Amino acid sequence: MAVSAPGSACGPLRLGVPGLWARGRRVPGLAGPGRNVAAASGLGASGTDAYCMELLRKRDYESYLCSLLLPAESRSSAFALRAFNVELAQVKDLVSEKTIGLMRMQFWKKTVDDIYCDNPPHQPVAIELWKAVKKHNLTKRWLMKIVDEREKNLDDKAYRNIQELESYAENTQSSLLYLTLEILGIKDLHADHAASHIGKAQGIVTCLRAMPYHGSRRRVFLPMDICMLHGVSQEDFLRKNRDKNVRDVIYDIASQAHLHLKHARSFHKSVPVKAFPAFLQTRIHRHDLCWSHRLCCRTLGGAVHMD
Repeated sequence: MAVSAPGSACGPLRLGVPGLWARGRRVPGLAGPGRNVAAASGLGASGTDAYCMELLRKRDYESYLCSLLLPAESRSSAFALRAFNVELAQVKDLVSEKTIGLMRMQFWKKTVDDIYCDNPPHQPVAIELWKAVKKHNLTKRWLMKIVDEREKNLDDKAYRNIQELESYAENTQSSLLYLTLEILGIKDLHADHAASHIGKAQGIVTCLRAMPYHGSRRRVFLPMDICMLHGVSQEDFLRKNRDKNVRDVIYDIASQAHLHLKHARSFHKSVPVKAFPAFLQTRIHRHDLCWSHRLCCRTLGGAVHMD
C-alpha cells in the first residue's frame, strides 16, 4: 500500500476542484509538436500553471514551499511534476473500488504516452507536464515508474518487509528527485546516488507520518518483518499502544531512513551545488526523524543519537 499523502502527515490529499477536468478531453486542433496547448485550450499560460500551483498548495504544502525556492526558470516545471504526483497519490483515497482506481491510473499512463507524442489531453496538469517535458527533455521512464508503482499500491496490503517499502520509495520519491534534477539541468552520477537515498528516506518517513491517518481508517502498513521481530501486531498500533515493543518498531524503521540520509550526506562534496535545491525537503524529514528518535528514546533511555 502506498502512503496516500506525499509530504503530509494529516491524512488524505484533499480534493480541490472536483470534476473540473476529469473527462480528459483532447485539445481541439492540436496536430503538431509546435502547437501551443494552453492557447489552444483557451486557458492561457497562467490558467494551467496557476491550477498546478494551487493543487500543490492545498495538498502537498511542503513540496509547494520547496518548489517556490527553486530557480525561477525551473519553478513552473517543478510545480507540474509535483502536481502530477498529487494527482496519482490521491487516486486511492478518492475511489471506492479498485477497478475505478485502475481506470484512473490507465488514464495517466495514456496521458504520459500522449505527452511524448505531443498530444496531451485537455487537463491542466497534463498540459503543464507536457510543457515541462518539452522544455527539459524529461525522461519518460521515471514518469512511468511513478504511475506503475502507484498502481501496484492500490491494494490494501502492508509491506512484507523494509525492502518493499524502500522499493516503493525508490520508484516514487526517488523518481521525482531524478526528474527534478533534470529540470534543474543536472546530469551527475553523484547527485543521482544522493537522490536515490534521499527518496528512500522520504518514503519511509512519509510512511511513519501517515500512521495516525491510516490508523483512523483501521489500516496499518508498516513493514511486517520489523513488526514480527518485536512481537507487535497490527492491533497494537490500532489501539495506539505505546509499549516499548511498539516504539522499537518505529525506531527501527526511522533508523533505516536515517541511514539513507547518512549515505546521501556522504555525497555532499561530490554533488554539484546547483543540485542542492532539489533536496530541500530533506531538512523537513530530518526534523521528523529527530521527533521519532525523541519519542522512542523515552523508552530506550536515549542511548543512541541521530545527528
